[in-house]
Amino acid sequence: MNQDVLDLARLQFALTAGGHFLFVALTLGLATVVAALQTRATFSRNPLHARMVRFWGQLYVINYAVGIVTGLVMEFQFGMAWSGLTHGAGNVLGASLAVETIVAFFVESTFLGLWIFGWNRLNRWAHLAAIWIVVLTAYLSAYWILVSNGFLNHPVGYGSEGGELVLEDPVALLTNPSALLAFGHVLAGALLTAGFFMAGVSAYHLFRRSPEAEFFGRSLRIGVFVSAPALMAASVFGGLQFRALTTFQPMKSAVFGAKSAEIARIQAEMTDRFGPGDYVPSEAWTRGGGLVMLISFALMMYLCFAGVILACFKKVVLRFRLWHLVLMAAVPLPYLAMIAGWVFREAGRQPWVVYGILKTEDAVSDLSPDTMRLSLTVFTTVFVLLALLNAWLLARHARRGPVESGLGHDERPDPDGGEPGAPPADPADSLPAPRY
Repeated sequence: MNQDVLDLARLQFALTAGGHFLFVALTLGLATVVAALQTRATFSRNPLHARMVRFWGQLYVINYAVGIVTGLVMEFQFGMAWSGLTHGAGNVLGASLAVETIVAFFVESTFLGLWIFGWNRLNRWAHLAAIWIVVLTAYLSAYWILVSNGFLNHPVGYGSEGGELVLEDPVALLTNPSALLAFGHVLAGALLTAGFFMAGVSAYHLFRRSPEAEFFGRSLRIGVFVSAPALMAASVFGGLQFRALTTFQPMKSAVFGAKSAEIARIQAEMTDRFGPGDYVPSEAWTRGGGLVMLISFALMMYLCFAGVILACFKKVVLRFRLWHLVLMAAVPLPYLAMIAGWVFREAGRQPWVVYGILKTEDAVSDLSPDTMRLSLTVFTTVFVLLALLNAWLLARHARRGPVESGLGHDERPDPDGGEPGAPPADPADSLPAPRY
């Protein structure tokens, strides 16, 4: 295997998978918050709650739509550059990836379409059910992806036939501790990302003394009160994963702890078991990723604890401009923590793509260095453009605030002859199902 091809393929996968993960984090978390807001709006029939669903829902839809494109791009590069993994472990990984696409993603997209275009058309209970189906299928989609990733980090439930891995125990694969712990960690991290995003956007409007003070004051509180428990849940699942490393991937644990004697011992054991080779992952990437993740967590912990106290006072929420600046500046922290954690999880597994079974160098496609350079250039350019587009769209719509146009806007003429979108004349019909 040409070393340049291997390095370029790894860099390409790191950039595309990491870029896609940034979209996934906000999508999962914001979808959950929007569904909870809509549940409250459905029961309370409060116009403010309904407007919050529309505003935050529109930001969620933007992030979801661009994220789909990044996922498709990542699939193309995965199939092109990693054919060895497909041939060697495709019988195990293919099932979970197929279920994720056919069952989870397609159902999620279908019901998201119903939710987007069902405003003012579906019964309010059917409309509420649609968004919760979107959330649950998004969770399922994340779970199936992590089943595949969990197998790469801790292979279970497999056998070997003719030099290829085959699935022998589906239950073991689906209940893989590496997948389940990562699933809980990712969901908590996604809620943390959404909470910081909501708090940051709300702080921006309150800092500028927006006339929508009540709207963004409540949104800021929601963001803060979602972030704190999400951070605790993420730390619990993260701690459990750290404990499991000594069993699943002892070399990664030793490298992170800078235990030289332990590293030498495990290197000798793996050399005896798998033959000569360097089985020590990059200390810079492994330790660096883990340390950046922990430092980001510590910063967010202080912000969350202080935020919970400050959010209890309405005047502070509306007028404390220094806090608003801090919340705006803190929006990237969850993204930084999740990407650093992803680097720690994946880089620390090297030189294995399937731990203890298939080496990364054996999983790379037989391509020329020039082909990989071209591929890396094209995919990186596409991802950068998509990321910039998403950031611009999110910033544009976030700055506009909860305007009456956009998601859920009712353009039908009023039944009593009023203007399009005007509320019914009868107060008893305020926010009925069709005009949710």
